[in-house]
Amino acid sequence: MRTFARLSIIGLSLLMASLMIVSCGEKKQGKVVVTEENFVIRQDTDHSWVIDAKGKVENVGDVDVKQVVVTGFCKSCGEVLVNGKWFVSDYEKTPDQKDTISYLAVGDKEEFSFRGVAFLMDQSGKEPQDPPEGLEVEVLSFETVEAD
Repeated sequence: MRTFARLSIIGLSLLMASLMIVSCGEKKQGKVVVTEENFVIRQDTDHSWVIDAKGKVENVGDVDVKQVVVTGFCKSCGEVLVNGKWFVSDYEKTPDQKDTISYLAVGDKEEFSFRGVAFLMDQSGKEPQDPPEGLEVEVLSFETVEAD
């Protein structure tokens, strides 16, 4: 009788453990990627220029996402204002320097645009011919939509 009780307890324990492992399967995740990006130089004043960005992001994950925050960076720009050199602000991004997409279903693409990726001051007033190297758009954050 003891052997039967032990085997029953072991069997039930294994059954419960296997059910717990199966129920804790992989959780679906969201993933948002930048599919298109375009940078434009815009004259701000007689002696200053700004780089703005626009493009598209796509939800390539398994679930819908919301509050997708997209912004741009200039990896080659300095943080100090120097005449004739591209620079970036070392402060937190302002609302104009990022775009928030409220909802993005699986497989959907959405356009974004924002201003102020990088800045240039030039006292000569000479327009820059090319944008700086190292410009990129990144998805900063998003929230996964939980299925009810």
